[in-house]
Amino acid sequence: MPGGNTRSVLHVPPFPLTIIRGEGARTWDADGHEYLDFLGEYTAGLYGHSHPVIHAAIREALADGTTLGGPNRYETELAAAICGRFPSIELVRFCNSGTEANVMALSLARAATGRRKVVVFEGGYHGGVLYFHHGGSPLNFPVPFVLAEYNDPAAADVVDEDTAAVLVEPMLGSGGAIPGNRDFLQALRDATRERGTLLVFDEVMTSRLAWGGLQEVLGITPDLTTLGKYLGGGLAFGAFGGRRDLMERFDPSRDDAWPHAGTFNNAVLTMAAGAAGLTQVLTPDEIARLNGLGDRLRDQIAELGVDATGYGSMVGLHGVEHAYYGMLERGYWYARRGFVALSLPLTQEDVDGFAAALAAELA
Repeated sequence: MPGGNTRSVLHVPPFPLTIIRGEGARTWDADGHEYLDFLGEYTAGLYGHSHPVIHAAIREALADGTTLGGPNRYETELAAAICGRFPSIELVRFCNSGTEANVMALSLARAATGRRKVVVFEGGYHGGVLYFHHGGSPLNFPVPFVLAEYNDPAAADVVDEDTAAVLVEPMLGSGGAIPGNRDFLQALRDATRERGTLLVFDEVMTSRLAWGGLQEVLGITPDLTTLGKYLGGGLAFGAFGGRRDLMERFDPSRDDAWPHAGTFNNAVLTMAAGAAGLTQVLTPDEIARLNGLGDRLRDQIAELGVDATGYGSMVGLHGVEHAYYGMLERGYWYARRGFVALSLPLTQEDVDGFAAALAAELA
C-alpha cells in the first residue's frame, strides 16, 4: 500500500496508530495502549465499538447468509426508518459510501435539469472525488464546478440558469466543524428555487445532530439529501434521497427509468446493522444527551482560550494541533487536525477528563 495505508486521512507521521480492538468508547493499539475514543471514526462511530444490539443483528443476519443476490428483509426496514426520520426524503436509494451518494446525487441533478454546472464551497468535503479544500483536488469528479465562499449569502448570486445543483454541508465537517449560517443557507434555498436548480444537502456527517438532521434544526428543506457514516451501523454505507418526482426515475418498471447499479448497495450485514441501530439504539433523547456533552466540551475548551467550533456532538479544535501527541500520551484519541466526534458510550466524566487533559497539555 502506498505510504503503508489505503486511506490518506489516517496517516499521521511518523506512522499511524494500528488499532486492534474497540469496546464501548475505548480502543487499544497494537502496542497495548488504551485510549478514550474521541475520534468516533469521523462521525461514523456514533454507536461506539461493539454495541451489543448491533452485534446481535449482524450475527442473526450472518447466520442466514451474506451475499444472497436479491432483495433482503432488512433493506425495507432501513429505508422506512430513514424516510420516517427525514421528511425531505420521500424515496431513498442505498449505495456504499458518502462519496458515492454525492456522486449519484449530482449525476441525478444534472440528468434531471439538463444542466452542467455545480456550485460547491471552499472547505467543503463530499468524498474522495469531491474535495474542495484550498481550491480542490486534481482527482475530483470531472464536473464544471463553481467554487464559492462558505457562509457568504452573496454566494447565491453565482447560481444561474446553467446550474444543475448547489451541493453544501449545513455544517462544514472536515473543513473545521464550521456551522452554516441560516441566512446563507436560506439564500441558497431561495436562489435555487427561483432558478430551477436543485439544492443538495450533504448530511453524511450532520444527520446525527438532530432526529431530522441539521435541515430540521434550520427549517430548510433541500431537494435531495445525501447520507452515510453511522447510518450503516458501523459498516460501509451511503444513501441519497429526496423528492418523489426526482427519485422515481430510478424505478426500473418505468420506461424512462435511469439505471442505478451497485453489487453491495443492499449488503445484508449493513442493512441489518443499520436498521438495528436506527430503530433500536438511536433515539431523540440520546441525540440530545450527546449534543449536550458536546456543548459542555466546547464550553470547557473555550475557557482555556482555545477556539472551539461545531454543533452538538461534533467539535472542531483550532490552533492546538501541537497538543495532539501529548493528548495521545494522556490516553485521548481524536483527529490530529482537531476534529472530535462524540459517541454514545461517552459520559460526562469522559468529556470532563478530555478538557482537563487538554488544559494540562497546554500548560
